[in-house]
Amino acid sequence: MKEIPMRDFDFTVSPAKLLTPEIVQMVSSIHEHKGKQELFLEANVDELKTLLEVALIQSTGASNRIEGIFTSDKRLEELVSQKAEPRNRSEQEIAGYREVLSTIHEGYEYINPRPNIILQLHRDLYSYSQGSAGGSYKNSDNVIAETDAEGHQKTRFIPVPAFQTAEAMEELCTRFLEASESF
Repeated sequence: MKEIPMRDFDFTVSPAKLLTPEIVQMVSSIHEHKGKQELFLEANVDELKTLLEVALIQSTGASNRIEGIFTSDKRLEELVSQKAEPRNRSEQEIAGYREVLSTIHEGYEYINPRPNIILQLHRDLYSYSQGSAGGSYKNSDNVIAETDAEGHQKTRFIPVPAFQTAEAMEELCTRFLEASESF
């Protein structure tokens, strides 16, 4: 069997390529408007809370639909608002997603991407599912594939093999933190 090399997680080159004059100008503009935003936030707390609730519901619905997880709009709103308990597997996954999203929104300033944090979020994602492997790395290899209209499968992506996942996650997190500290 052909050995697959570890992924290269070099985050120092890509950001440098992204810093075009146009992007730098946009970042400066964002910084300039940040002070104005603070005044707006203080003056419009109720409206912003309502917008946040709508955004959470829409984000949760869209993110789960990408994964093939569906429920009615009414049930989605009830699940995200914690006004209902999940009834089936799709709703269990939506409830878990809600928990993780809430954790991130409430503590993003204190969450560093480390393998143990990612595993914790993964565990919470599947906390409503029975018999789930949430909070653990995969134990078998997989391939991300798509099936066309004629039924032919095409490999889209080959993830890191199961036996290399823990090492790859450690490397990914370390490199990301190193790169983020340099900016």
